Amino acid sequence: MEIQFFGGVQSVTGTMHVLTIRGQKILLDCGLYQGKRDESFQRNRELPFDARSINAMVLSHAHIDHSGNIPQLVKLGYSGPVYCTHATRDLCSIMLQDAGHIQEKDVEFVNKKRVRSGMKPVMPLYTAHDALKAMNQFISVGYERTMPIADGVSVTFFDAGHILGSAITRLDINDDGKPLTLIFSGDLGRPGMPILRDPTIFQEADILFTESTYGGRFHDDYSTVNQKLAQAVNDTIQRGGKIIIPAFSVGRTQEIVFALHQLTLAGEIPEIPVFVDSPLSVNATAVFRAHPECYDEETAELLERTDDVFGFRKLHYVETVEESKKLNDLRQPSIIISASGMCEAGRILHHLRNNIEDERNTILIVGFMAENTLGRRLVEQEPSVRIFGEEFRLAAQVVKLNAFSAHADHRELIQWISHFDREKLDHLFILHGELTGSEALAQGLASLGLKEVRIPERGESVEVHA
Repeated sequence: MEIQFFGGVQSVTGTMHVLTIRGQKILLDCGLYQGKRDESFQRNRELPFDARSINAMVLSHAHIDHSGNIPQLVKLGYSGPVYCTHATRDLCSIMLQDAGHIQEKDVEFVNKKRVRSGMKPVMPLYTAHDALKAMNQFISVGYERTMPIADGVSVTFFDAGHILGSAITRLDINDDGKPLTLIFSGDLGRPGMPILRDPTIFQEADILFTESTYGGRFHDDYSTVNQKLAQAVNDTIQRGGKIIIPAFSVGRTQEIVFALHQLTLAGEIPEIPVFVDSPLSVNATAVFRAHPECYDEETAELLERTDDVFGFRKLHYVETVEESKKLNDLRQPSIIISASGMCEAGRILHHLRNNIEDERNTILIVGFMAENTLGRRLVEQEPSVRIFGEEFRLAAQVVKLNAFSAHADHRELIQWISHFDREKLDHLFILHGELTGSEALAQGLASLGLKEVRIPERGESVEVHA
């Protein structure tokens, strides 16, 4: 078997890996690369392999850095199935169309300036229609139900605890009569987090692909996160400002809403308007409501006692552009949760542009920000940042709460990996992390006595045998 690593190695975006097994090619994830605009556009438009050569695709979860380039894959000639869980299929149905719509609108906005400057207009990577067309190729499978996907290859999905529908993927492979088991963590969630079940524990695999987003870093104890969230909200209210929260529409937005609901009920924060400004978040929340089979016991029990765990009196889901624009005129303390999570596209850019230069306001960072994204520049508190090509002074307070992270941290990754039988695990590949994080995880794993731990480079090809 040959493994080619084309994305999501020594970085946290654009995940895609190709397995070649007895002449058959299986693609694991097909994510959008996010980073410097020109580089991103080039890498996403031109795939590093022939899309028509892929026989089957397996998708770990719906986040755009794992699923976001599937419409382009299909545009370039891929005609096979995309295997995923039921909830991932439903989320992709809205997320990929939304991604296409955002690209269309962003290009429209950028082209107005390009035309005025005498430059040629640019085209979107794909449209909402392209995304809708790609959905015809999705085949959803329930957790822990084995599905054959190629000659001698079957897939089984297990709970990853990362976002709704996220999966740890097990591939059972017949390599010329010799069995091989490959486990792909996808993005691994954290044990003990609200809403979703904990990540599944495994004992055996021949090959392991593990993420390393938070290699070398440790999350705050989740038990303190509500207290810190309440402090950030109350401090901003005292200044008379607004709280702007960039958040992924799927998973993070629902967690923040859940936490704000709890704080309001407990009287820890006053009742102020909370706006979820993302049509995708509205639709994603509806998908959450439709998949209670993914909930942990605590959330399932809460659902029996309340009509809606993702709604409360002062919460408003904003759907139209007109409603979104009205938020620019808000003068009272309020909370605006908007996408995208890394501040690279979507309505969050407009809210940042309108609020970033007011020192009364708070930009609340609740998730990982990749290198070369606007979100990372905000985390690093650069004195000025560019939004829609214009320079803005960073005067708003920047507060980071990493306990909300849906990724396992360094300790949790090592703990999860430690359950594997070291004698059987022949190959461990550390993926989906910036190089420093991947190297830190590799050093942390040294004490486990694993046979082979590798951090592949982008484009690297590796052969493994049963």
